[in-house]
Amino acid sequence: MTETGGASGEEGADTPTPSQGLPRAHAPGSGEAKPPESYDQSPSTPPTGWQAPDPRGAQPPPGWQPQTPPQMPYGGPPPQYPQFPQQRAFSPHGLGKPGVIALRPLNIGDILDGSITAIRRHPLLILGVGAVLAVISAAITFLVQKFLFADLDELTSVAALGPGATEAEARDAVFGVFGDVFLVLLPTAALTTLLTTLLNGFLAAVMGRAALGREVTFSIAWAEVQPRLLPLLGIGLVYSVVTTIGLMLCIVPGVLAYVFWALASAALILERGTFKQAFSRSVKLVRGSFWRVLGILALAWIIEYLFNNIIQLPFTLGTGVFQQVLNPSAAAVVPSTGDLLLASVGQVISGTIATPFVALVTVIIYLDQRMRREGMDIELARAAGVTPPQAW
Repeated sequence: MTETGGASGEEGADTPTPSQGLPRAHAPGSGEAKPPESYDQSPSTPPTGWQAPDPRGAQPPPGWQPQTPPQMPYGGPPPQYPQFPQQRAFSPHGLGKPGVIALRPLNIGDILDGSITAIRRHPLLILGVGAVLAVISAAITFLVQKFLFADLDELTSVAALGPGATEAEARDAVFGVFGDVFLVLLPTAALTTLLTTLLNGFLAAVMGRAALGREVTFSIAWAEVQPRLLPLLGIGLVYSVVTTIGLMLCIVPGVLAYVFWALASAALILERGTFKQAFSRSVKLVRGSFWRVLGILALAWIIEYLFNNIIQLPFTLGTGVFQQVLNPSAAAVVPSTGDLLLASVGQVISGTIATPFVALVTVIIYLDQRMRREGMDIELARAAGVTPPQAW
């Protein structure tokens, strides 16, 4: 009885009461109770071995390694994720600019700038050839004016016609003068166009090397032109006669011939073709871009016209040509030989720069049309040895 009561007394001592706090923790799988380690600590004191959390963030446990990409079963290669192509950077020079023009389709500003840049880089060659052509044109103009002003009686008779003249007399006098002018200006315009076509062919050889940034001299350019000089003369003759007659008799056929055949001389020199192939190549390159080519050529001619008038104005004022404009009641003034020579000097100065400018614009139009239609910019870049910013 005593042992039983002692046992029950011990069991009663283990029974928790509200005054004894939390019960003792028992080790799992053991009948003995594990004595508490922190019962004597206050609630505000952290237990033994406790560490404050790292404010920089949780640290990976020891031995942690980042996950590797998943492997294919049976030891195969890892899966390939799609690769998106990188966007190529824009280059204003296209495939490069080894010479005077960028190797890409050109706009109007690029074409005009390329012509001026070519003159600046090769002034002695281009302006020298332009000066020769300007002297020839000025000499032709001087002879024409001398011939027209030789018959003073006919000119003064037209100027002296008063209001009492009959219609037949006025018509005969006017048509007599304009008939002589037409007969003189027709071969003059044809000869000028012929010389301009020859200049286009020569400057095509110059521009073919200048576009690649290569050295170009008169002998090098002439070596390109000389084997094709006869076909070039034939192209210039046909082109000048057809366009001149077409413009004088009926404007539309002359404009069509002028635009569609404008690139024939450049095609002959740079493609080394035949007479017939040069015309067909020019028509093929212009077809579909007629209005664009016409607009650029017209703009070049307007620039040339304004430049010529600005340069020639001081020389023309000294000839008395504007005396009739300033004083309508004054008698008609026929320029003397000295006046004509003074005007010819102004024509030479202006033509030395303006005529090569238009010819270079025509050649650059040919290069631009080929770059737009046939990818000639890639061929030029390879020929120049330029590594372009975009891979072709």
